[in-house]
Amino acid sequence: MDTILAHYMPGGGRSKFRDVVAAIHAAIAKGALAPGDQLPPVRDLAWKLDMTPGTVARAYAALTDEGMTEGQVGRGTFIAQPSPPVQFVPEPWFDAGLAAEAEADDQVSLFATALPDMGQVALIHDAFARLGSRPPRDLLAYPSRSGFEPARHAVLHWLSGAALGPIDHEDLVLSHGGQSGVSLVMQSVLHGRKPVVLLEELTYPGFRRAAQLLRADVVSVPMDAQGIIPEALAELAQKHDAQLLCTCPEVHNPTGIFTPQSRRVQIAEVAAQLGLHILEDDCYRVGDARASSYRALLPNLGWYVSSLSKSLTPALRIGFAVAPRAHASTLRRAAEHGFFGLARPLADLTEDVLLRPETAEIAEKIRAQLQRYTRVAVNGLGGYDLRWGDDIPFLWLNLPDGWRAGSFTKAAAGRGVQLRSAEDFALRDARLPHAVRIGINAQIPLPRFESAIARLRDLLDNPPEGMVV
Repeated sequence: MDTILAHYMPGGGRSKFRDVVAAIHAAIAKGALAPGDQLPPVRDLAWKLDMTPGTVARAYAALTDEGMTEGQVGRGTFIAQPSPPVQFVPEPWFDAGLAAEAEADDQVSLFATALPDMGQVALIHDAFARLGSRPPRDLLAYPSRSGFEPARHAVLHWLSGAALGPIDHEDLVLSHGGQSGVSLVMQSVLHGRKPVVLLEELTYPGFRRAAQLLRADVVSVPMDAQGIIPEALAELAQKHDAQLLCTCPEVHNPTGIFTPQSRRVQIAEVAAQLGLHILEDDCYRVGDARASSYRALLPNLGWYVSSLSKSLTPALRIGFAVAPRAHASTLRRAAEHGFFGLARPLADLTEDVLLRPETAEIAEKIRAQLQRYTRVAVNGLGGYDLRWGDDIPFLWLNLPDGWRAGSFTKAAAGRGVQLRSAEDFALRDARLPHAVRIGINAQIPLPRFESAIARLRDLLDNPPEGMVV
């Protein structure tokens, strides 16, 4: 038995304790250990593996806490029978305040995407419980680059569908959500007394806020149906000596536009000629990327940010920023000098959650549930100018003639439906369309969501008296 475990010991492990746990996990997974098999006595295995008995004892205790093994008094430690899978029945989760309001006046928030619980809550609860088996020193020291290596590898595994080009775990840092990642990239790129950041004329408001915190000026770049217009980008980048462009090419927030490969190549050519860095926000993508990332197209100028907020949960505030290979050390310094890095338990939790095989299955269930809600919205509003997609967790509604975005959101709120106006995503000098973004709220029952969409449809079909349509 001890020979079997020695065979499964990983090379170059982070700690002997973790190596023993990993070896027993691997032996069970490969069928070398079966339920009922007895593990070697602590002292025998410690001698065989050249480690202290205390290390082996801690590993056995951790495995018992996980339910992988069971100790029998006077007999030893045995591989446990597998527990039956937990049958999870998804239930809508409600913010207490929002639920109280909804009960009183049937208010429905479609202000932002709200993910359904398709098993991720139970998964995260379990991951928190498993943190108890981590070595005590992980809770007694500052975060370190080497200590975060397993979490970075887990993130690379999670980002395998992002088309990022050649990448190493050292190119990546963990951040407190996507917004923190945006700030880290700006801190890494921007320099001088008054740097300039270029933003799409409609864009994620967090770009503007992060730039303003760094006392940077922001300038909007015109767009068309494929995203940023390359000629306008070249003109504005030269005119303002811009250092950074922020963009959402896969799933543009808020319009849902997809920027195709040919347009990205044109934009990348402009950036390469001018030495313009590009920050790509990919937080809303839920399937595989459909075109090359700017990091792949611009190996020395392309930066990338994503998070778990739109795929699993926004509550953990887990994000990732990826630097071009030449600037990885600069990004690491921004994180380490700014906040010493993510809290170690959060990094360990990220590693645990992202490497579980069921995590991808849960993410796919979330995606499918969001699609159900999206189809309901499209069925209700499809007669109007609507941009949507199966893998976009919001809709962009261009309003009929006569409606202004601010007036429509106010009228919708009067009917109990909260939306975001186009002006929330625009700079002061940007062209402002009469449009609204409708978030997919999959935390409320589907019939209630359908009712909210029906109210919006009725408002569009029957505008208030006196409004010229």
